[in-house]
Amino acid sequence: MFDLNSGFLFGIAGIVIIFVLAQSIFFFVRATRQALALGMTKESIWRTVRVSAAFTVAPAVSILLGVISLSKFLGLPLPWLRLSILGAITYELTAAASAAATMGVSVADPISDPAIYSAIVWVMTLGIIPSVILIPLFLKKIQAGVVRIKEKDTQWGEIFITAMFLGMISAFLGVVFADVRSGYAGWIPVFVLIFSAGVMSACGLLIKRWHFKWLEDYALPFSILGAMAFAVLITG
Repeated sequence: MFDLNSGFLFGIAGIVIIFVLAQSIFFFVRATRQALALGMTKESIWRTVRVSAAFTVAPAVSILLGVISLSKFLGLPLPWLRLSILGAITYELTAAASAAATMGVSVADPISDPAIYSAIVWVMTLGIIPSVILIPLFLKKIQAGVVRIKEKDTQWGEIFITAMFLGMISAFLGVVFADVRSGYAGWIPVFVLIFSAGVMSACGLLIKRWHFKWLEDYALPFSILGAMAFAVLITG
């Protein structure tokens, strides 16, 4: 029997994550030595480390929620691996759901067919590889091009950036509105989206009007948690 949470899958995921952690430790040690060589005090270095660690809590909560969301469908090892290193819940869930839909599988149920599981893994993995290649090779050129556009015409530059952002959002909105003709169940993602947007708007209002600066790092986790709770409520 195929097991989504087999020891083999946990072993593969663990090896990759340990390798990434080893890289982090390596560069942390090198960076600390370089900072000391430049004349920074140990107190200043560790203060920077503590502040940085505090700011990782909010993204970590979002990642944990993503792992929980995908674990029922894909098991724990794959979401743990993907979201701990390179993935994001917005991409991973969309890629997995799209691949599953083409094979007639629902994301609400655990996968029992290893062939389907393998296909979904390939879709999630291959889809993200171009960004790993393109960013190091072309990011500077892309940034330089955007800067030139903004320097020539500030208003047009802002419109261009906004258009790119809305284009990206539209790709995800297609998934949200895909099943609205199926009745109430199809509208659930829309209701959850609206509620999540409302929570994020409320956080933004608190930050700008009442200067709740600490919310800047926790607005996203709050909106995700709120949306999940709301989804549970409206689905009974």
